[in-house]
Parts: sequence; structure tokens; C-alpha cells
Amino acid sequence: MAALGWLTARRRSATARSVLAGEASAEAARKSSQEAPPAKQEEPEFPVLGDDKAAAFFDLDNTVMQGAALFHFGRGLYKRKFFETRDLARFAWQQAWFRLAGVEDPEHMQDARDSALSIVKGHRVAELESIGEEIYDEYMADRIWPGTRALAQAHLDAGQKVWLVTAAPVEIAQVIARRLGLTGALGTVAESVDGVYTGKLVGEPLHGPAKAEAVRALAAAEGLDLSRCAAYSDSHNDIPMLSLVGHPYAINPDAKLRRHAREKDWRLRDYRTGRKAAKVGIPAAAGVGAVAGGTAAAIALSRRRR
Repeated sequence: MAALGWLTARRRSATARSVLAGEASAEAARKSSQEAPPAKQEEPEFPVLGDDKAAAFFDLDNTVMQGAALFHFGRGLYKRKFFETRDLARFAWQQAWFRLAGVEDPEHMQDARDSALSIVKGHRVAELESIGEEIYDEYMADRIWPGTRALAQAHLDAGQKVWLVTAAPVEIAQVIARRLGLTGALGTVAESVDGVYTGKLVGEPLHGPAKAEAVRALAAAEGLDLSRCAAYSDSHNDIPMLSLVGHPYAINPDAKLRRHAREKDWRLRDYRTGRKAAKVGIPAAAGVGAVAGGTAAAIALSRRRR
């Protein structure tokens, strides 16, 4: 009996502890259900609807369009007998080199600029604009990144202006902006007199820090608040422009821009593989790649058929 009594007591003790545990758990659950859930940390809506002090600035090459605009333009000029087959081969090699190396050589850039200017010298601005319209349909329309185009459209839908910012000639950039329904374009300006190209530049190619200065000047003229603006680019060369705005995005970023974006807590988007890169930080926009196109394309256009 003693043994049985010990066993009964043990069972009663265990049951009591179980009841205590159950009551404690129920009480915790009741309190938890009565407490308000923590507020969900949601990212502010961006772009902000109706914010007329905000705008968006998009790099062109490898950000909005696959490849370099000048490369595609060069293909169109070759088709129209502006230069010879050997120049096209050189052009293609330079484009491939740029895309693999991801850097610009100063001597190449100088050569590219001089060659491009020699090609357009003596041609009418209207002629190049008309050719640009045709070349867009032939080589560029199917190379627009749908993801980047959707980002631009989001700004337009919010009532904001959207500009392309590129080292490509402004005439080409304006054609692309118009065909995409954007506000306009900032690009490299070649001097013209009475509608004819002189073979000189106004200032320098719109690249690197020059892009940032162009955006700054446009923002001042438009009465924009740069801290509320966005910029998008693929290249580390555009870090000055991206750093100028409150919302920088790295689109299809090169290695240096990707590292910088992570350090600065910028947002990344990668459309090259059809996937979205992991988000890093606040909404922003970034992008680079214009000079690459300029380097390759200008060299391709190094001679005009005589």
C-alpha cells in the first residue's frame, strides 16, 4: 500500500504541474491576443504621387537600353554607307572590349570623340535626326529593358518629369526619349552653325561628373528638389549623378557600383537575368554606361566613305 500511495502522490503531483503549465500558457495566450500587434514597417510609397518638386534621371546605355546607343547608331550608319567594312569590324571589337573590361581608356575616349565629330562634320542636324528615327526602329526598339521602362513609367504616372542623361549625342538621346514617351534628354552637344555640324563639341562629353552638373543645372532651372528626385544607372562612372539625388538606384550594376550601392544602402535592380536583385536600403536610382557606348561607337565611325 505504501508503494501504491507513493505512486498516487507522484501522479497527483505531476497532474498539478501539468494543470499549472496549462493555465500559465492559456493566460499568456489571452494576454497576447489582447495586445495590439506591432505596427508593420512599410516602405513609403515611391514615387510620390503629385510631387512636382521631384523628377527622375535615367542613364541610357545598359540601364534603359541593352548595349550602347552609339553602337546601334553606328550599325545604322554603316548600313547607310557612312563608313567601310573594316571600320565596322573595329567598331564591333571596341564594343566587345568595353563590355568585357567595363572601363574606359582616356586615349580611346579622345579617339572616339574626335572620330565621331569628324563623321558628323558637314552633315545637317536634321539629317542625323531623321536617320536616328529610322535607326531606333531598326536596332533599338527591341532592346529596351522592360523593367527599367516600367520604373520610368511609374514616375510619369505619378506626374513627374523623366529625363535620359547620356554621353550619346543629344539628338540620338532625344529621339529615344520621345519614342519612349519621356520628358526629354540630356546628352553630349555637338556644335552646329546654321543647322550644320562644325565638327566641334560644346564643352565636353556628358560623362561622369558632367552628368551630375547637367542634372544640377536642369534641377535649378525646373525648380526641383534633388533630395526628392531619383536617378538610375548601371555604372560606377555615374556615382556623382546618383549621389546628387535622394533616391539612387543601381540598375544592372557593374561590380564597382554594386559594391558602392551596398555600402551606401542604395537599392539594386538587375534585369539582365530576368530577376530582381536583392533590395538594399531605401528607394533610390542609379546607373552608368554612356561613355562605353561613346568609346566603341565613335571608333567605329572613324572614317566616312569618301
